[in-house]
Parts: sequence; structure tokens; C-alpha cells
Amino acid sequence: MPAPASPIQPRDVLTPDSLAMLQAIVRHGSFAAAARALDLVPSALSYRVRQIEDALDVLLFDRSARQARLTAAGAELLREAGRLLTEIDAVANRVRRVGTGWEPQLTLAVDGVIARDPLYELIGAFYAQQPPTRLKLRDETLFGTVEALVRGEADLAIGSVLDAARLALTASGIQSRPLGELPFVYVVAPHHPLAREAQPLPDAVIRQHRGVVAADSARQGESLSVNLVGGQDLLTVPTLQAKLHAQLHGLGGGFLPEPMARPWLAAGHLVELATERVPPHGTLHCAWRSRAAGQPGLALQWWLQQLDHAGTREALLTQHRGR
Repeated sequence: MPAPASPIQPRDVLTPDSLAMLQAIVRHGSFAAAARALDLVPSALSYRVRQIEDALDVLLFDRSARQARLTAAGAELLREAGRLLTEIDAVANRVRRVGTGWEPQLTLAVDGVIARDPLYELIGAFYAQQPPTRLKLRDETLFGTVEALVRGEADLAIGSVLDAARLALTASGIQSRPLGELPFVYVVAPHHPLAREAQPLPDAVIRQHRGVVAADSARQGESLSVNLVGGQDLLTVPTLQAKLHAQLHGLGGGFLPEPMARPWLAAGHLVELATERVPPHGTLHCAWRSRAAGQPGLALQWWLQQLDHAGTREALLTQHRGR
């Protein structure tokens, strides 16, 4: 005996053609008119609709009237049909453009020292090109920024603390260019006890008070701690923004990028203190992995072109805004 036929599954009948057929029935107002428009005999059209209804176990049309009236289930399917057909068209367009050299996705590992407002303005300018590339952002800190690139989890690292020579040793195929210099300042909330101490602050005095540190987001290998005083009690937070807010609340002191602290210093919510130890000061980089052959994808090329502009680099390092 032949094996019984498998029941029709929804995915077998919910094809782009069948969804467009249902839209045509609603648009033309009847099965007969839709059949003429689709160059089908009415019985063939009715059979295909019945197949969909059987697979979904619902009625899509009220057949008691001359007009093709949707049931509640049919109306819901038609709403989703429009969305699905639009998405299919969008996927086709995106695939077509990816074939011209655009990456399907570009992941940016962005260090916490990078100002977010100019970064988001760059993202808006990127989207204005109507690229097929989807962007993904990763918040990173210190060595974690470039580690995401080295591990293949990011395509572009913005704000890396590693210089070009260190990057070359870290992984083959990594290229970098400088973004600019970033000075740091030691700051506390105005009500913090250190704000009343004589300056410059020696390490012995700083050690008596809690420091706030942003944890390096690197998950493997070496991590970096910047200008900590040995033996000091520490509050470790996950990001540089969290470090800023902890210091605003008087939970400890520490060095912050001067541009990030600047609006809060101007508003009187933080005070800068001189220290005997030299504040950290470094050069930040952007870094990316070169292809084994050929040019970077068009999305990465676009970002690298923007980072060629001195004004863009300066904005990313300095245009922090108080919130």
C-alpha cells in the first residue's frame, strides 16, 4: 500500500505567489475578477485558496456574499502578507547590493572614550547612503576594543589604546591609523573629601580614598589598568560612562578623559585636582583587518574615508556633552 500523503504544511502554501494571489482577490473584490486578472480559471483560484485554508485550518474569506469578504483570520494574514512581501523585496535588493561590494554587516568596536553624539551623526550619514550593510556596535574599554578586532568579532575598532607597532605584533593583517591625542584629568565630585585636600595630591593621600576604575573589556590575555595607586580601595565599573557617573555621585576619584569631564567641570558637578603623579596621556587609534586580497568592502571604505578627516577625528575625541 502506498504511504499516506503528508498533510500540507503552512510553509508549503504561504509562498510569495500565494500571498500576492490573496492580495489580488481583495484588490479586485471577487474571486472571478481576480482570476481574470491573474489569467486563471476561477476553480483553480478557489482550489489554491482552499489549500491555504486547509493548511492553516481557518477560513480566510466569507463565501456567503458575492464580494470576497475577509474573515478576521484572513485580514490578519493579509496584513502580514504585505509586510512579508516587502521584506522579501528588501532582502533581494540588499543581496543585489551586497553583490556589488557592500558587506552584509559591519561591526564597530567603539571604546568608551569616543564621544557618542558625533559617532551617531556618522552613523546617520552612513545610513543616508542607503547601504545594504547592517551596522552593529560594541561598547568596549581599553584592550577590549582591539581584542574584538583580533578575535574576528569586529571589523573596525575606534579608539584603540594600542599603537601601530603593538597592533602589528598582536595579529597579522591588522592596520591602524591615529585618531589623536587624549589628555586625562583627575576629578572628584565637589563634596568628595579629596576636594578639600592640599594640592598637588600625593599618592599617600589618594590611597586613603576609594578609586573608580573602568574594567578592561578584554576577555583573554593581558588587560590594562590606567594610573591606579597600589593598595587603594577600588570600585570597578563596566564602562567609562559608568565611571563618570560613579564619580559624579562622589563614590570615588580617578582620571577621566579631559573632554568627557569638561562639561561637568564647567557646570560645577566635578572639580579637577592636581596630582603629584603625571596624568595619563596617549594616542588613540582606529584599527581594521585588511583583506587577504583586494580592497576593503565598501562600508569599511566609507568609514575609513570619514576617519581621514581631521575634523571628524577631533569631534570623536572631544565633543562630549553633559547629560
